[in-house]
Amino acid sequence: MLRTDGILRSEPEEFFPPSREPSIPRYEEKMNESVEVKRARLLYQSRKRGMLENDILLGNFANDYLQKMDKTELSDYDRLINLPSNDWDIYHWATGIKPTPNEFDNSVMHKLKEYVQSAERLKRLRQPDSFISATN
Repeated sequence: MLRTDGILRSEPEEFFPPSREPSIPRYEEKMNESVEVKRARLLYQSRKRGMLENDILLGNFANDYLQKMDKTELSDYDRLINLPSNDWDIYHWATGIKPTPNEFDNSVMHKLKEYVQSAERLKRLRQPDSFISATN
């Protein structure tokens, strides 16, 4: 057995070269960010996930709910979209494919799950239009 990256492997190391993927920056909550700036950042991050399913799901959810969230909910949403390193986890939790871990099982996740279920059977096939209004 060979040991590479803390994992026992029976194959030679050349079959498992070191990863060249960039590392994901560690999440740190922005404590001195104004509510307006936080909402704008979260809206942007919701729309630009790198995975179309979450771009549409989170982009529409953020568009409809961010303005109604209080500081605690904004922090919970910030943690939800920035702590998990795998966007599929967020998608699977929101759609009920996988159970939500306790640390993300909060009022924001409940709203997101309700949004996904869409009692009105809304079809969300694209992101909402993106524009900045001078009056907001």
